[in-house]
Amino acid sequence: MKLLPVICKDLHITGKSHVATSLGIKAAMAGYRVLFTTVPILINQLKEARGASILRAFELRFEKYDLVIADELGYISFDKEGSELLFTNLALRAGRKSTIITTNLSFERWDEIFLDPVITAAMIDRLTYKSYIVNMNEPSYRMKERKEREI
Repeated sequence: MKLLPVICKDLHITGKSHVATSLGIKAAMAGYRVLFTTVPILINQLKEARGASILRAFELRFEKYDLVIADELGYISFDKEGSELLFTNLALRAGRKSTIITTNLSFERWDEIFLDPVITAAMIDRLTYKSYIVNMNEPSYRMKERKEREI
């Protein structure tokens, strides 16, 4: 199984995390090293590593994963330091290792979370190069279940 970059994005929330997790489980079962995290947790870990002067050690561990699943990009915005750390670490993987990012924001809205148009453009450029973008346009499973209970 060859791992390829995937970005699951859409304006509607629709089981993106479930699909990403399923792909991660499949990859792990095939022997690949997989990290599942959320973007806010990853940024906090990067900041803590930088503050403790162990950022390079963290980056070396991060680079060893065959697949990184970074869930929930766009739910919480972050500062310039967070943007730069995330960009640096995801850019290092671009073209070499596989990354899945889930988001509910279209690319046009990514500048709302990165707060820097240059970093935003560079991030999108690196993440989308040789990648698959999966748009999921169905209503969320939670919404479907809630509507079924209302009837």
